[in-house]
Amino acid sequence: MRKENPTRYSSAVGEAWQHCEFKVKYCHCIFDDELYREGMRTLLLEAAYEYEIPLGEIGFDNNHVHFMADICLYGRPEVAKLLRGYTAKKFFEHFPECKKKYFWDSGLWNPSYYIGSPKNVQNTINYIRKQKYGEARTRQQSLLCYAA
Repeated sequence: MRKENPTRYSSAVGEAWQHCEFKVKYCHCIFDDELYREGMRTLLLEAAYEYEIPLGEIGFDNNHVHFMADICLYGRPEVAKLLRGYTAKKFFEHFPECKKKYFWDSGLWNPSYYIGSPKNVQNTINYIRKQKYGEARTRQQSLLCYAA
């Protein structure tokens, strides 16, 4: 997250970084599968690029994803609709077997979500990194592989 060169819009200057969390419907642990997890990471980045929503840290637990997003001039409900809609549609196109196995022709995301301003940005980033499949855990696991 940068502060040296804030984003400029026609009527505003600045950033609005928010901590976001989307949970999988029925709490299915689909993100324990690396293929699904990395597929969702890619789709989330694609959606963010498509809608010009800069993303920061991304971390997964078994049934939800946390990330930092600069929501720009969008409202929170609009960000949730854009990112969740894009990722769910594309996820089921790429992984139709997941829809049949877990979601019974239902949607991917739980209807509720969290998007809020972090009280302490660095603590929030650390929290996201410490998710089951966050950057800190991945780095620790990869270093342990070389310790043997």
